[in-house]
Amino acid sequence: MQEPDLYIADGGNPAALARLSCLPPGALQPILLIGGDGGGAWRTLPRPVDCAGLCTALADLLDSRVQAQAVLAARGECSLPERRRRPRLGPDTEAPAYYQRMRQGPPDGAVLIIDKGGAFRDHVARVVGNKLGAVPANNGLAGCGRPVEWTDSCRAAVRLCDETPVSLVMINTCAPGIEPYSLSSAIKSQEGAGRTAVLFLVGQSFKYDSLRARDAGVRGLLDKPVADRHLVATFQKLLAMPA
Repeated sequence: MQEPDLYIADGGNPAALARLSCLPPGALQPILLIGGDGGGAWRTLPRPVDCAGLCTALADLLDSRVQAQAVLAARGECSLPERRRRPRLGPDTEAPAYYQRMRQGPPDGAVLIIDKGGAFRDHVARVVGNKLGAVPANNGLAGCGRPVEWTDSCRAAVRLCDETPVSLVMINTCAPGIEPYSLSSAIKSQEGAGRTAVLFLVGQSFKYDSLRARDAGVRGLLDKPVADRHLVATFQKLLAMPA
């Protein structure tokens, strides 16, 4: 909470008293100590705590805070100082170009699957096409507005990502001749690949190195065989596909 309405502290705990003493001078937060020697300017309730006395003390402290806030409001002052790091933007005061830079729509590039064969690409097209209520084309997602490409070559994958917009790359880590971490790093190092998401398709024998994956720009992994619901959820999350 930025500004608690009330502090309740153990009056016999030196650490709690030290925390209270660090509050800025003139703070409006009411403070109630439970136990302790009753010293200082804070209201104290002796132990054992009486329920009726506790309720009365809390009500009095909150009333005092409301009155103090009303006095500050009448003076045009604020009880909590502004803690923003940048100036607050007024509504509709910035040029449209500013908002255009701040907003980024969903990625609209292709899906690239790197595997030893095209069977998984065909399965992806069929599953996602059925989700969208459309019949997928042979090499794309009909109705999804993006093609689904396939290759079994690292060199071809890097070239495709360089020459065409690619939003999602799915790498089968068991594909022969594929070093997934190096391939992901090569793809992500290209200009314009900052928003390209890279996922690993992993089997049970694959040992996922989270540190290497992070350095290579890998977004995450999917366990094989990939359940259809996980495939659809991935597309919904990374490609803004309709739910």
